[in-house]
Amino acid sequence: MKDRRNSLIVLKSTLGRLPSYYCEIENRIARGDEFVSSTSIAESLGINPVQVRKDLASISSEPGLPKKGFHIDKLLEDLKVYLGYDRSDEAVLVGVGALGHVLLHYGGFAKYGLEIVAGFDIDPKEKKVGEKHVLHIDKMVPFLKRTHINIGIIAVPTSEAQGVADMLVAAGVQAIWNFAPTTLNLPDNILVKNENLAASLALLSSELHRRKEPNRNTV
Repeated sequence: MKDRRNSLIVLKSTLGRLPSYYCEIENRIARGDEFVSSTSIAESLGINPVQVRKDLASISSEPGLPKKGFHIDKLLEDLKVYLGYDRSDEAVLVGVGALGHVLLHYGGFAKYGLEIVAGFDIDPKEKKVGEKHVLHIDKMVPFLKRTHINIGIIAVPTSEAQGVADMLVAAGVQAIWNFAPTTLNLPDNILVKNENLAASLALLSSELHRRKEPNRNTV
């Protein structure tokens, strides 16, 4: 079956709204709904119904039925595929302070197709946070060059963020999810999302895989 991610043009503004639709549809499935309309979703989320209708039409593999709307299971699957929640990207986390501990412990990233495989910190003592190994930052570049991981998550103080970003880029990282409250000076080919967790991840994942797949037309 043809991959709709390679055949559809979806605006980044639309892509930013899709995770909200995904969560709303999940809630409706949990309460037993079989169909959902764009108008109903729009009312729940406070969005213009015309906008929701256009967004869903851009990613849905089946048209909605008159007076019923979209078959809810199929629409959820279409959203999952387009947002990249059906695949897994690996990432490393840099900065295992209070925020870093929360991110490493958070099990919900897998639902959105992300796995943090390791953390790095300036603390010389190697340890585990949950099930994740935390290594000294001196080991980060060799680790990334060996594993070819494409996503780096920055959770360090502002003063350290640019230096960490430079290390990630030098090690081959192509996308950075930046939690430091600063603007990073990076090469034009590096994808950056400055902190909506689901929306930020969806934008990074979709654009990263578009660059890996030459036929993809997302803009």
